[in-house]
Amino acid sequence: MHYGYTLMSEEHGPVELVRIAQEAEDRGFELLVQSDHFHPWVPEQQHSPNCWVTLGAVAQATTSIALRTFVTCPFLRYHPAIVAQQAATLACLSDGRFTLGVGAGERLNEHVVGRGWPPVDVRHEMLGESLDVISMLWSGGYQSYRGAHITLEDARLFDLPEDPISIAIAVSGPESLEIALAHADELIATEPVPALIGEFRAAKGAAAGACTQLPVVWAPTADAALETAHRMFRWSRLGWKVQAELPNPVNFDAAAQTVRPEDLADTIAHGPDVETYVQAVQRMADAGFDRLAFVQVGEDQAGFMRFWTDELQPALRDVG
Repeated sequence: MHYGYTLMSEEHGPVELVRIAQEAEDRGFELLVQSDHFHPWVPEQQHSPNCWVTLGAVAQATTSIALRTFVTCPFLRYHPAIVAQQAATLACLSDGRFTLGVGAGERLNEHVVGRGWPPVDVRHEMLGESLDVISMLWSGGYQSYRGAHITLEDARLFDLPEDPISIAIAVSGPESLEIALAHADELIATEPVPALIGEFRAAKGAAAGACTQLPVVWAPTADAALETAHRMFRWSRLGWKVQAELPNPVNFDAAAQTVRPEDLADTIAHGPDVETYVQAVQRMADAGFDRLAFVQVGEDQAGFMRFWTDELQPALRDVG
């Protein structure tokens, strides 16, 4: 298992995210993932800086840690040509440390440009076409494309990295897995999905990567941790079919009104007991993931960093 840290852009401003990235590298994390949001999830979070600008700064402020988006929707808010250009530039700035993580998006971020919010089957079609465009542009030369949803007109990227950029695709079911099998070097999921990971590796090879996130709340007491989880992460109980469809933080706040702190006790590793975290990581390892990025929910990033160095990292040596 390779361990990473999440730059939670919904909870921290860009300057703080760069500082967190530097500390994560200093403390031995192997990868950094950053959410690509226009809005935060709930009103308490109060941040959402531009992912690409922030990762460009992180690339210059770090030296060896791997970087990735987790995840970018490469259509609606963006055109895939712009995503291809941004990813290529970031790969150059980071000396090849960047992986492009993509998915079918959330209305929370994509509706802001006024192009509507298509149903999921159409979004999957748009994702597949977008990945065709990105691959074409990364291959060099002038390219054009006419799809059902995406058009590219006589475009060329002039700054490309020496080595190919890896693509990781968020998978939640058979439809998104089909896209990943066609386009991805690596699978992304936020839930244990051993069957999907197994099918992906059967097609891509046993060494194909599978990356996940693990939300956690380190705090001196379990009660304090649950309070933070409820204040900042209660939206996570709504499930993906709700999370992908709501347009603004106020809507998530309203939808999560019935979620209680105790409802999060079994879904987020929390508090001071290291064994709770080890068990949560082991569940992800058992599902087949080989890369895991922690999400320390809330303001106390420094507390989790100390906990990682002093207790959690040593306790995880035999996991996986």
